[in-house]
Amino acid sequence: MPVIAVIDYDMGNLHSVCKGLENAGATPKITDVPGEIEQADAVLLPGVGSFDPAIQHLRSRDLVSPVKDAIASGKPFLGVCLGLQILFDSSEEGKEPGLGIIPGVVRRFKSEPGLTIPHIGWNRLDFTQPEVPLWQHLQHQPWLYFVHSYYVDPIDSVVTAATVTHGSQTVTAAIARENLVAVQFHPEKSSTAGLQMLANFVKQIELRSLAMSH
Repeated sequence: MPVIAVIDYDMGNLHSVCKGLENAGATPKITDVPGEIEQADAVLLPGVGSFDPAIQHLRSRDLVSPVKDAIASGKPFLGVCLGLQILFDSSEEGKEPGLGIIPGVVRRFKSEPGLTIPHIGWNRLDFTQPEVPLWQHLQHQPWLYFVHSYYVDPIDSVVTAATVTHGSQTVTAAIARENLVAVQFHPEKSSTAGLQMLANFVKQIELRSLAMSH
């Protein structure tokens, strides 16, 4: 069973993510120890809350380098919700610089008549990179669960792997680049489609381990 380091920096609902990974056949390990992150087969960066505290917590626990090293190592890496946003350069929500792994800015939804901000609830996902391993065996335009007032706006739209439309605004809902995938929605709260994604993530880890052992 692949070991997935779930990074603990006091900013995520770790329990439900771990339960989803266990159901998918992995061993989640909640950790803030760089050595354990390095040894894991894959890394998941969760996150619920605000941009600045998230970055401050990562820095105060010396977790910035381990996160960057994990992504650079080529092992499967999944960011969820705030774990997507902090990969970017900066956010309109705060003043702290982000991790700067993906060039771009986190923006707030613009107000429009009848639009609820935050965007809460089920919405359809539109794939812009349909070949991403995380999307396999999913229906066309699957329904996923969102809770956010801010969305990522990458400078290079090539990294956008899926979009979501809230009101008249179509925004990036997921990014993918090589071994790095990060999503704005909550797979662990997204019923069958979300659990399928977590299973796909585990399968990706197993395939990589297999390839490396030959």
